[in-house]
Order: sequence, then C-alpha cells, then structure tokens
Amino acid sequence: MQTFSFNHLALAVVDVNTSMAFYQRIFNFKEIENTASKSKTRWLSLGEGKELHIIPRPEAKVKTVKAVHIAFSTNDFDAFITHIVALNIPYFDWPGTPNSFNTRDDGVKQLYFQDPNRYWIEVNDATQG
Repeated sequence: MQTFSFNHLALAVVDVNTSMAFYQRIFNFKEIENTASKSKTRWLSLGEGKELHIIPRPEAKVKTVKAVHIAFSTNDFDAFITHIVALNIPYFDWPGTPNSFNTRDDGVKQLYFQDPNRYWIEVNDATQG
C-alpha cells in the first residue's frame, strides 16, 4: 500500500521578508535553500525534514478563519508565552479571549495568534507519542 508523510506547508504572503522575519523571530526557524526554483519564494526548516514555504503573492486576498491554522508544539509553554508577550504579539484562547490560553479535554494547553498575513497559528504543549 502507498504511504504518505507530511513534507511542507506553503503560505501566500504579501511581503516575503516581513513573513520570514516574523517566523524566524517567533520560532527561530532557519532559512534553507529553495531548491525548486530561482523565484522569490523562500523556505524555512521546521525540523525533521518538514518545511514552511513563504510564497510572494502581494495581490492575493486570503480569507482566514481560526479553524484553519498551523499548530506547533513546545516543551515549555510558559516560556513561549513570556517570549511572545515580550515581542508584543497578541494571543488568544480558542473562544477569543485576549491574553489567554485554554486547556483541551485531554489536558493540552493551547493558544492562538496571527502572523502578518493574518494566518492563524496555534502553539500547544502536546507531547509527541
């Protein structure tokens, strides 16, 4: 049977440099070479062979909703909150309460915030099994 694994996520953005700086400042993702083309698309490594592709589309009108989001897990949830507060990044729990996080029924803490293009990002403290 054929198998699949996650490779990358691509985001259409207004300004590639602004988005790159955001993701590097928030998550410390390292830029890697765009081996696919000589375009202005830039790539970030998410680790473990996974990538985030930042694609310039200044004319794109992207509609975002919190239910469509990218999620990252951290081993130090409280330190991450301190980090984004220091960077003046507003964050919310799932219902939308500012400066708050929620705890899922399975005990995982999670919070949400938006990147410069208004894409929603979740950060949680889920452990990988």
